[in-house]
Amino acid sequence: MRILGIDPGSLVTGYGVIEKDGNYLRHVIHGEIKPQKGSLLSAVLISIYRQLSALIKETTPDAIAIENIFYGKNVRSLIRQAQVRGLVIFTCADQGVALFEYSPPEVKQAVVGYGRAEKRQVQIMVKTILKLSTLPPADAADALAVAVCHANFGKEQPI
Repeated sequence: MRILGIDPGSLVTGYGVIEKDGNYLRHVIHGEIKPQKGSLLSAVLISIYRQLSALIKETTPDAIAIENIFYGKNVRSLIRQAQVRGLVIFTCADQGVALFEYSPPEVKQAVVGYGRAEKRQVQIMVKTILKLSTLPPADAADALAVAVCHANFGKEQPI
């Protein structure tokens, strides 16, 4: 089973693809979608849509896992993140791939064993679990962690 994990964000949208074969997880690709700084929101959304659509076509995942919004104090950034998240949901539906959702504590628990783990701990565990030679960037590590979470604790009902 091939799983694409996505960590949606308006400044950086992380992605990571893994394959699960029995209990074995294999890293395929990871990276970050970074729209041009200072772009209008509409241009940011178009950029993310196009790059994510191309990634889905290129990697042909069987399932996509997304991290739910982390609740913070900055309402403006939460709204932008929610807009990107909505776009990701639309893109997955448009590409015909089932999408599953996990909360940040679920992802951290699945990867680190502690639901309040720090970003650096997630990066280190993703590197270890997937036998990567270097630490992935933070947002790509979060996306890979979501994919690992789905691989190990896959929900049955897509969103």
